[in-house]
Parts: sequence; structure tokens; C-alpha cells
Amino acid sequence: MNQPKKLFLLDAYALIYRAYFAFAKNPRINSNGLNTSAIFGFTNTVLEVIKKEKPTHIAVVFDTKKPTERHIEFPEYKAQREAMPEPLQLSLPYIDRLLEALKIPKIYMDGYEADDVIGTIAKNAEKKGFKVYMMTPDKDFAQLVSENIFMYRPASKWQPSTIWGISEVKEKFKINSVEQVIDFLAMTGDAADNIPGIPGVGEKTAQKFLNEFGSLEKLYKNTAFIKGKIRDKVESSKDLAFLCK
Repeated sequence: MNQPKKLFLLDAYALIYRAYFAFAKNPRINSNGLNTSAIFGFTNTVLEVIKKEKPTHIAVVFDTKKPTERHIEFPEYKAQREAMPEPLQLSLPYIDRLLEALKIPKIYMDGYEADDVIGTIAKNAEKKGFKVYMMTPDKDFAQLVSENIFMYRPASKWQPSTIWGISEVKEKFKINSVEQVIDFLAMTGDAADNIPGIPGVGEKTAQKFLNEFGSLEKLYKNTAFIKGKIRDKVESSKDLAFLCK
């Protein structure tokens, strides 16, 4: 019997940053004075996935420095993020060599974020009979989850790695379908990406709106049914809400 095709797509910078900051209080420094925290942590992550999950296919997906459509259309997008710490920058050539040694493809495309590339590969691979695991702590990936596409959230010192399928995504966001993740994030915003969302709309209000109306589009067709002061905020933020989406 053939082994099922199991593809792991690793969100490179999300995992590299995570590894680096995991040792922030006790950095790993080698005899040459190089901070190896990111290299050490990322290597452990990759080796653990290979050993524990036994993927038939694996790739690591990177962002590039070229701006994406989101940066051009919304200059505030991720504008609050600080430059990459120097020790982390110095780690990148070693991570490249690690992937080369392990014969793991490094994938990237100018003008697109790693998220976009992972999403495209995941959806195409699903059509070709793969079970796809997107390894990332980034909740935005929840919008891509399907019967054959999963989020593989890496372990931390507080909890083991977890896998989000359709039921886990619906439970996490308290929504009725995976398709509503985008609307939920458009309404609530996302501080990590500097996406403002609709002013005054938090998680519970977004869940209530989605339960009642089903989508952002239907919310704006039915604002007459919204009670209280929040109605004014919703109505005056229509353009912003759709830009966020």
C-alpha cells in the first residue's frame, strides 16, 4: 500500500523569529561569539518535524524584501515592525546551509509574502491528493484550513504542538465556517500586521455579527438592524472594513 502524500510547508521567518526569541533571556552563544539561538531553535524544529511527522514532502517558505500589493495599497501594513535584529540577520546564511545540507527546498517569490506562497501551494497540492500541514504560529493561516489542509502550530514551553483542522478553527474563532475567518479578522483587525479593523468591534461583537449576518458584505447590507452606538462606528467605517478584508 502506498504511503499517503504528506506535505509540510514551514513558514520560515515566523519559525526563525520564534526560535530566536525563545532564548532571549538565555541566548546561545558559540565560541566565536555568534548568537546561534535562531539556528539552534530552527534546526530543532525542522528535525523534530521530520522525525515525528515523517512528511513525504517538505519545503521552507520565505518572504522577500520586495513590497507586496498589501504594502502598496495600505502603506501602514506591518509598518510598526522593527528591523530584524542583527544576530538574527547573521544567522540566515547558516539556516540556508542547513536547508541545503538537508536537501529541503527554499521557496520564495518577489512581490508575495510567504503566506501567499504557502496558501497557493497548499491549495494546489490538495487538488493533487496531498494532506498539507502549514507549520506556523500565525492565526491568519486559519482561513486556508480545509478537509485536507491543516495548521500545524509549533510547540512552546507552555504547550505541545497542536493541529488545527476545520473543527478547531471554528471553535477557536467561535464561527460557523472557515470562510468566516477573513471576515472575523477584517472586523477585529490584527495588531501584529497593523490592520485596524472596525473601530469598537472586538472578538465578541465580530462573532455576534457573523452569527447574525454571516459575512462582512451581509453586515453592511443590514446595518439598519444593528442596535446601539456601534451602528454609527460600523457604518462610518465601511471603506476601512473592506480595505482590511
